[in-house]
This record gives sequence, C-alpha cells and structure tokens, in this order.
Amino acid sequence: MFENLKFDENGLIPVITQSYYTGKILMQAYANKEALEETLKSGYATYYSRSRKSLWKKGETSGNLQKVIKIKIDCDEDSVLYLVEEEGPACHTGRESCFFRDIDFKEDEKPDGFEVFFKLYEKIKDRKNNLPENSYVSSLFKKGSDKIIQKVGEEAVETVIALKNGKKEEIIYEVSDLIFHLLIALVDKEVSLKEIEEELLRRYK
Repeated sequence: MFENLKFDENGLIPVITQSYYTGKILMQAYANKEALEETLKSGYATYYSRSRKSLWKKGETSGNLQKVIKIKIDCDEDSVLYLVEEEGPACHTGRESCFFRDIDFKEDEKPDGFEVFFKLYEKIKDRKNNLPENSYVSSLFKKGSDKIIQKVGEEAVETVIALKNGKKEEIIYEVSDLIFHLLIALVDKEVSLKEIEEELLRRYK
C-alpha cells in the first residue's frame, strides 16, 4: 500500500496532523512504514519517535488520542497528512496545536479564518457557563431560550430584508448577526458544530 511513498534514508516520512472538523493544523511528526500500518490497523495516529527510536501512539500516555478519519498523500508522495478527530490537545505544552506562535515568536491569540466558527462557539459556551457581567451573550442566556430563539428570528428577518435590498455590506453585516445568534442558540440547545458538519456531510453528493 505504501510502496510508492518516498521515505528518506532513515525510512521516515513527514506527517502533518490536521483536525478533521476544524481544519486546524495540530502538529508535525514522522512515521515509518510500520507506523503507517499500525495507524491503519488501530485507527489511531501512530508515529515514529526519532529520539526514542520506536513507534509512538499519540496519546497512549496522556490520553490525548487522535482518531484518524482519513490519510492523504501529497502530490510528490514524500509527505503524509493525517486528518484526525482529536481527543485532547496535540501539543506537549497543553495547547490545542503545536503551531501557536507567529514567526516573531509571539503567541497568536486571534483565531484563523477557518476556525472562527469553532472559536466563537467555544467563547459563547464559556459565556453560558460563567455568565460574566456586562456581556451581551450572558444577558441572553440569563433571559432564557425563548429570548434567544426570538433573537434568531429577528436576525433572520433582517437578513432576508438585506438580501432583498441587495447591498453587499448590509448583507455581510446581517448574515454575520444571524450566524452569531444561531451559534448562541446551538450552545443553548447543546448542539455541537461537529454534529452540524456531520449532517451536512451526509447531504453532500
């Protein structure tokens, strides 16, 4: 199965690990043929540790396993991509991803574009759990589900009006408002974005 892969002189190939649901790059490691075979067999990300000179199943000790959904190979067949459902942080520092700093070595706290919905969802969930003062989102949770549902309805109507008017800036603003309040409603009803993604994947033809 891996005959065409271009392993280096040590029998290793780089592996990039990416979150299947958020698209976030989690880590980079190496695998040999045996590690790839074990990954396919077990369904969990297995690498080759160059320092220990042995196979390394991610999360075997920490519990932060990586369930592999897909394995992809790049066009030159000299690197591999694991698409995983992560069961905890990927980085030994406890961070979600090993790539948490910019090139100037400062931590990048602003979410990347592809993960903004997930980060917003988590921030809204935190607001629900902690109900900080002077928070608009907290105030909606305090008022209850009916108020949240009402706001979704109001934003939906405003979005329809914006679409009818056809002004791009107005459409962007109102659609953003609608998505924001939909995320609040999803958190309120304990519906995850992963569940929404899975439903959309089922509909994909």
